[in-house]
Amino acid sequence: MTTVGNTFWVDTETTTLREADHLLQTLAAELALSEDMFGCTHLVRGERPRIVLSFTAAASESETVTVAEAARHLTAKGYEVTPGAPDEAGRAVLYPGVSRLTGTLTIAELLSNSAVDHVTVLGSTGEPPPDQRVLTRDHVRPLWRDGALVLTAMPAAGGVLVPFEVPDPTPCCADH
Repeated sequence: MTTVGNTFWVDTETTTLREADHLLQTLAAELALSEDMFGCTHLVRGERPRIVLSFTAAASESETVTVAEAARHLTAKGYEVTPGAPDEAGRAVLYPGVSRLTGTLTIAELLSNSAVDHVTVLGSTGEPPPDQRVLTRDHVRPLWRDGALVLTAMPAAGGVLVPFEVPDPTPCCADH
């Protein structure tokens, strides 16, 4: 994850991933951020557990709002904005190519059409073959690991892979 001058993070007091995803997408649209922008969620532990958001502009960001303008706008809305990234392990929600990761794609298509660098499969070593199909469920949330954007997938029915994170998780104890 890039943490140079084109990155800032926002403390929103958000506590769920669903809420953080929605807020991140809303703020990016409100700020008219380009599709080259990275928008990530970061878990904060400790006395005040929460999820913070980070935004990283592409190096060529010029035709849309600047990082400084975005930070000023968010500060005016009452958010605490801090330069840099809160950590190196963000969960990418917005990133180049995310809008093209819909339906079923091969690993090769997923990698060539987005900023995702690698795909790993739970319980296996190495990367899956380029022709392996991935049912995206229109919800692809890779994580930053050692400077690379990595999607963790798992085997599913029909010989396809699916992203490990499900779009609509069932809350704990929902059937009680």
